[in-house]
Amino acid sequence: MEQPKQPPTPPSIHRRLTSLDTALSLRLHDLAQPLLPRPLLKALEISGDGRLFFPVTLSLLFTSATAAFPPLSALLADLLIGALLDLLLVGLLKHLVRRPRPLYNKHMFLSFAVDHWSFPSGHASRVCFIAALFHLKSAEVAGELTDLLGFGEAAMFNWIVCGWAAATSVSRVLLGRHFVFDVVAGACLGVFEAVVVFWFLNCSVLSAVSISERLL
Repeated sequence: MEQPKQPPTPPSIHRRLTSLDTALSLRLHDLAQPLLPRPLLKALEISGDGRLFFPVTLSLLFTSATAAFPPLSALLADLLIGALLDLLLVGLLKHLVRRPRPLYNKHMFLSFAVDHWSFPSGHASRVCFIAALFHLKSAEVAGELTDLLGFGEAAMFNWIVCGWAAATSVSRVLLGRHFVFDVVAGACLGVFEAVVVFWFLNCSVLSAVSISERLL
């Protein structure tokens, strides 16, 4: 007598979410191909690359024009602190999670071994960190930005930075570099890093700690 067949085990919530993420990401990638020029998406990718961010930020930090505006110098220093924190956290998470990138990801230059992994998106975390930190510090640097950049209002520049961060994050899915959940996780991580730097790891706090240690 044949044994009754056991019903198949339903997929776990994690597997369902992964399947949904994979299907949604592929759908968005395919929809973008005939609509958005790839050079535009590549330009957004390059603009959020750490290999561009670090030399540009360091150059701006040590220019005489920036040195004349202490709040801007402090902002650039905090951006560097947060970018280093971002490298550490993103690298650690990629190493622990080890989610492969989409199969349709092509023509990507890998800087580090962990760049083989997809979760979380380092581009999304970096650009969202920049946008969130600038938003948090915009009141401190509003006057300096207006004088230095010639914008009528610092809020305009704030919107530009936020729009760039959003477009760059979305471009990671449209280029096929990441899945949607990778980008969402990276964006949340970037905002978290901005809050940490703004309240606890900014250059003012670190300078005060250094001075206190010297006095002890």
